[in-house]
Amino acid sequence: MTSPSREDTRRTRLRILVAALLAVAVLAAAVLFLTRGPAPLPGTPESSPPGTAEPSRPGTAEPSRPGTSAPAAGTDGPAAETSSFSGSSGDVADDAAIWVDPDNPGNSVVIADNKSDTGGGIAVFGMDGKLVHFRPDGKIGNVDLRTGFPLSGKPAILVGGNNRTDDTLALWTLDPETRNLTPVTAGTIDTVEPNYGFCMYHSNATGKFYAFVTPNEEGSVQQFELVDDGTGKVEADLVRELPISSITESCVADDELGHLYVAQEDVGVWKYNAEPDGGAERVSVDEAGAGRLVADVEGLGISYGPDGSGHLFVSSQGDSTIAIYDRAGDNAFIKKLKVGGSGNIDAVTGTDGLDVTTLNAGPQFEQGVLVVHDESNSDGTTSNLKYIPLSSVLE
Repeated sequence: MTSPSREDTRRTRLRILVAALLAVAVLAAAVLFLTRGPAPLPGTPESSPPGTAEPSRPGTAEPSRPGTSAPAAGTDGPAAETSSFSGSSGDVADDAAIWVDPDNPGNSVVIADNKSDTGGGIAVFGMDGKLVHFRPDGKIGNVDLRTGFPLSGKPAILVGGNNRTDDTLALWTLDPETRNLTPVTAGTIDTVEPNYGFCMYHSNATGKFYAFVTPNEEGSVQQFELVDDGTGKVEADLVRELPISSITESCVADDELGHLYVAQEDVGVWKYNAEPDGGAERVSVDEAGAGRLVADVEGLGISYGPDGSGHLFVSSQGDSTIAIYDRAGDNAFIKKLKVGGSGNIDAVTGTDGLDVTTLNAGPQFEQGVLVVHDESNSDGTTSNLKYIPLSSVLE
C-alpha cells in the first residue's frame, strides 16, 4: 500500500475543514429559525413583536377607500359591566351618558335608558356597574347630558332623552351628591313622530344649549334650544329641522368644533354644522357597506383631546364592532375595535349606543372610559352596558 503524499494529506484536511464549517453554518441557521421563525416572503412587511407596534396617531392614518376592507379589529376587554335592568328581559338597554365628578372621580356615574314598553325609564349606574337610581319615566330612547346649564341662577347638570312612549322630549337634573335625577321638563315638549334618538349640544360660539331629536322613519332631525323658563324648569324652542330619508337614531355634537354627527342606520354617518343657522348642508364621514361600517350604524361618541385632537367612535352593529375615526379634519379612519370577554364579563355583541370620555372616571378608568351597549348579556336574556378603560382602546 502506497503512503499518501503530502499534497493528498493537505487536500484531505481541507475537505474536513470545509465540511466542519458547513455543519456549523447549518446548525446556526437551525437555531435562528427556531428562535425567530421563518423570514417573511418577498414583498411582505415583517410584523413587529406583540406590544411593540407603534399606534396610529390622530390624523396620520390614511383613510380606507370605499369598497376596501378595514384593518383587523383589535380586541379589548371590559373592566366592569352594569347590572341588568330589574324586571326587564330582552334588549332594553341602549344608550349611555357619562358624568365625571371632578372632585371625586370614583363618584362618577353612567346614565342609561331603558326602552322597554312596560318598564321603561332612565337609570343611574356607578362606575362599579351597580344601580344607583332609577326613574320609570317611559320608554326612553337615547340619553345625553351637559354640565353648566344655567337653571335658577345656578349651574346644573342637565340630562335629556327622547321619550318614545308619547314622542316628547324629557329633561332631568342630576344631583351630584345623591346622584339622583329630578324631572325639570316645562310642560309637554312635542317632537317628531315617531321619535327615535337624541343628543345635546353646548355651543362654544354662543354659550347656548341645544337638543337634537331624530326620527324613526323618513322625516327630520329636529333642533331645539333649551332655556330656563324662570320657574326652575326647562323649556325647548324648535329652531331648525334637517330632512333625512330613513330611520336615524344616534347623534352626537362636538361642542368645541361645532359639528353635529348623525347616524342614518342603513346609510352611514353624516356631519352637519351644529349651529341653528348652519343650514342643511352635510358631508359623509363614512358609508355602511364600504368596508368599515356594517348596518345598522348605531351609537356615536366623541373623545376630546387638546387642540382639537381626539376621536369619533361609531357603533357598527352588524359586526359588533366600534369604528374609530380622527375627530379633526376629514375624520380619517383609524381602526376597528372589538370588545372581547374579560374574566367573568362576556364579550359585546349587537353594539348599539355608546359614550366615551378622556377624563378620570375613577380607579379603573383614570385615563377615561368607553361605555358600550351589549345586546345579549352572559345570561342570554337581558342586555346591559360594558365599561372599557380608554387607555387600552387607544394604546
